[in-house]
Amino acid sequence: MAVTAATSRPVADHRRFAPFHGVLVPALTPFGAELAVDRPAFLGFCRWLLEEGANGLAVFGTTSEANSLSLPERRSLLEELVEKGIPAARLMPGTGASNLPDAVELTRHAVEAGAPGVLLLPPFYYKNVPEDGVFAYYAEVIERVGDRRLKVFLYHIPQMSGVPITPALIARLVKAYGPVIAGLKDSSGSWESTAGFLKEFPDLAIFPASERYVVQGLAAGAAGCISASANFQVGDIRRLIDSGEGNERVSRVRGVFEKFPLIPALKAAIAHRLGNAGWRATRPPLAPLPEAQAKELIEALAAARN
Repeated sequence: MAVTAATSRPVADHRRFAPFHGVLVPALTPFGAELAVDRPAFLGFCRWLLEEGANGLAVFGTTSEANSLSLPERRSLLEELVEKGIPAARLMPGTGASNLPDAVELTRHAVEAGAPGVLLLPPFYYKNVPEDGVFAYYAEVIERVGDRRLKVFLYHIPQMSGVPITPALIARLVKAYGPVIAGLKDSSGSWESTAGFLKEFPDLAIFPASERYVVQGLAAGAAGCISASANFQVGDIRRLIDSGEGNERVSRVRGVFEKFPLIPALKAAIAHRLGNAGWRATRPPLAPLPEAQAKELIEALAAARN
């Protein structure tokens, strides 16, 4: 942890947190006719997020509706991003799956595409599984990929996966695989959870999943944040990380999104911001935000940003 001379404000030591630090955006996935991925819109949006200040893109995570995408879609979309100029070094693809072969395939593909790290969900269908089983899943992925370039960022989102990433599991994985275990995204929504991870694993790059916790997170040793609502306010979050300014506004905007179904709300907000109603589309079982709620959302966001 470093301190800026001008402000005495704690900031992340970027050298320590290579390959990722700052604000990473779990980029939304747009859908077009017959709910096919709108590839030009996806590419353009990823470019826009980087131009707006994203330090990286955590594509194919929860917010990306990754588990509503097929393996061929996820593979080809990643390839297309890299082929069309999105730097592979800025990508942290989600590669988790409920089955081991798919997780191995996606992880190996991400490494071969040049991504310096992957965000790896635990297997998320069976619940109340033993820690030994979750450890074995991660171990099998790491060993079957068998590439020294692999860096794994564990994905703790127990309210969705039903399979928590516990401190005991992290400790086992770090002991077994050392620097392959590079960090963790904590999407629990609990600052106490994030603070616990930061205290127990100071050498890992730990990212809270809410910009509400950016300031206190950096002070405690976090690497930045990986936030769904960064799709809408990535520039403001980047300024907050870089300068410490705008915390109240950023938190107000996050609070607005938390009052609505998150992914449909984000898509409605981006549709309004980009003037493209097609962005509202979601793949089942998600459903677009109803018109009345979308209007309420846009009004609330305008008020929060003033």
